[in-house]
Amino acid sequence: MAGDEKAKGKVEQAKGKAKETVGRAVGNERMTAEGRAEQSKGDARQAKEKTKDAFRR
Repeated sequence: MAGDEKAKGKVEQAKGKAKETVGRAVGNERMTAEGRAEQSKGDARQAKEKTKDAFRR
């Protein structure tokens, strides 16, 4: 289950990075901001899972 959440975090980070890159390429500030937000969400999910793993051991 934790692996699934970690994978979701990685996917969110990758999607966010792609969206941010496309947003910058086309000059769309909103898309760039949305991409950064998705990356942050993925980072938070990853951090949460790492913390949970630390307490399990």
